[in-house]
This record gives sequence, structure tokens and C-alpha cells, in this order.
Amino acid sequence: MANSVEIKNLDLNFGAFKVLKQLNLDIAEGEFLVLLGSSGCGKSTLLNCIAGLLDVSDGQIFIKGENVTWVEPSERGIGMVFQSYALYPQMTVRGNLSFGLKNAKVPKAEIAKRVDQAAKVLQIEALLDRKPGALSGGQRQRVAIGRALVRDVDVFLFDEPLSNLDAKLRTDLRVELKRLHQQLKNTMIYVTHDQVEAMTLADRISIMKNGVIEQLDTPEVIYAKPCNKYVADFIGSPAMNLFTGQLEGTTFTAEGFSIDVGGYEFATETHSDTTAWLGIRPEHILTGDAAHTATYTGTAEIDIVEPMGSDTLVWVNFAGQSVRVRTDGQSGLKSGDALTIGFDAARLHLFDMTTEIRL
Repeated sequence: MANSVEIKNLDLNFGAFKVLKQLNLDIAEGEFLVLLGSSGCGKSTLLNCIAGLLDVSDGQIFIKGENVTWVEPSERGIGMVFQSYALYPQMTVRGNLSFGLKNAKVPKAEIAKRVDQAAKVLQIEALLDRKPGALSGGQRQRVAIGRALVRDVDVFLFDEPLSNLDAKLRTDLRVELKRLHQQLKNTMIYVTHDQVEAMTLADRISIMKNGVIEQLDTPEVIYAKPCNKYVADFIGSPAMNLFTGQLEGTTFTAEGFSIDVGGYEFATETHSDTTAWLGIRPEHILTGDAAHTATYTGTAEIDIVEPMGSDTLVWVNFAGQSVRVRTDGQSGLKSGDALTIGFDAARLHLFDMTTEIRL
């Protein structure tokens, strides 16, 4: 499959501070790629470099095979949607959608056609004659997305477009964005710090930290086989439980428990005895009768119970630390109860203590 966007050896410096460091990234035609990371990791900066809003210090950017490193933003064939709606309050929705096309001297008939098409796709046809002040937050963001759609471009860039919306609207628009991508099949590059958005929207996720890409893969692989401790800790809600201990052969020993990890799929064929982190996600800890079938079975004391409807998050005291366990929503567990828990070796994650790389 041809690449839609290619980034080669990209550097961006603000004075002596290196914001992006030798980044290389290929984005396939029609791919939905999410740039994910905490604040300050460089994800929005990278998006702005692709858009042409920031001049790179070194490296090259290609869009549809053309070197656009020093091309003006308006000539890169991209549409961009920002966190803020940035709509013109004195104009109607139709006026906001058509404004850029009018400035580009697009014929009136073509403008009307594109506006009507975008309105239909985004289901805002009934809003075309309203002004932004008469719209809800979700409707305004649809208009902002529509303003990018009417440009009829191959690559769409989204910079945290849902972060100003409440939880329900974010969920609703997330579904609409996924449906939009399936319908249009355009390349979409989406910046967010929200891992739920990343996991649900992306074909692939690029997890960034300190201006570099830590891992680039499908949501399934990143969740199942995080390449290092940072990615493992970042992906998953609630976060992965981590224990420090010693790996000797196929036995991991920590404070309070020891487990045979012979059933664990090591990242490389060779691994030396080492100090390591052992990780297990809250949803992968077995409880009750199921725990007795696990590689390791132990007992923990329940500290806090957080009912969440479909499931229950239980905080237990185990191996000298607080451990998160996700259980059935109707479990009936109470603070102070003893809980039988089990770890399966196949569901564990091991990371070298020094390098933090997956073993």
C-alpha cells in the first residue's frame, strides 16, 4: 500500500531544546493514525510540522509523494481541525463552511455542492442557517470538522478535537469520526492524550515520549505486548499493576510471592537472569474459583471497592502494595474481605529493571 504521509529524520529545536528527535514515520493511504502521549511529548508539535504551521530544523516531510517540507500550509492538500472550534460568530453554519472556499475562488456551484455534501455526511443539514451561538458544543465541533471536509483533501489532521466536550458528547462524536473515516477512507492523523480515543479510533497508534516514538503498532498489539514499561503503564485504564523482583530462569520472585513464568512469551529467545518489573493488568487477575486454575494463586485483603456498573474495581493489599483488580459488576465484594486472586503466566508482562524494555 502506498504511503500518504512520510516523515524522514525529522528534528525540531526551540533554541537549544530538542522537541522532536530524528522522527521517522510512514502513514499508509487511508490509514487512521493516532499520535498519543502525555502533555509535552511532542505530538501536537509533530502535527503542526505536518501541517506546515512550524518550520522543521532538519528532515523532510512528504505528502502523496511530494516533498512539502517548505511548502505553505494552504498548498499541502490537508484539512485541519483544532481543539478550539474557531468559528466566525457572525456567520451562519453555511457561511462558516463556505468561507475558505470563497477565498480560494472556488465556483459558487461547486461551493454549494461541497457544503451540502459535508452537511449530509455530518448530519448538520438542519443547522446550515443557524449561527454558532445557537449551536451546542457537539454541533459546533461538527461544523469545525465540516470546514475541513469541504476542502476535498486527502489528509485530515485533528488536534485534540473532542477535548472541550463533555464525556457523552465525546463518546458520540468518537463514533461519528470512526464512521466518517470508514465512509471517506481518507488518511487521518489524530492527536490526543486520551487513550480510550486512541484505542477505539486508530488503525495504528504512535505512542510518543520526549519527542520520540516509543511504539508504533495496532491498538491490539500495543495493549497485549507493550514494548517497554512506559507504554505498559500508559495504556490501560486503570493502569497496569507492577511488581519489582528478580527473574532467575523461569521463576520471578518478588516480596510476598513467587511465580513460574515459563508460560510467558519472551520478546527474545535469550534473556539473562536479571532484576525486573512484572506487570499484570487489573482485568487479567483471576478471582474466586477461577483463580485456582491460574499459574499462581494467592490471597489478598480488599481495601476499597469501586462499583462501576458493568464491572467493579477492587483495590486489594497484596505483596506489600496496593493492587487493582477488575471483577464482575455484581461480585458483592466488601472492604475487609479476603479475596483469592490468580495470575496466569501467559497474561504477564516482564520488563528489564535497568532498560525498562520488554523481556
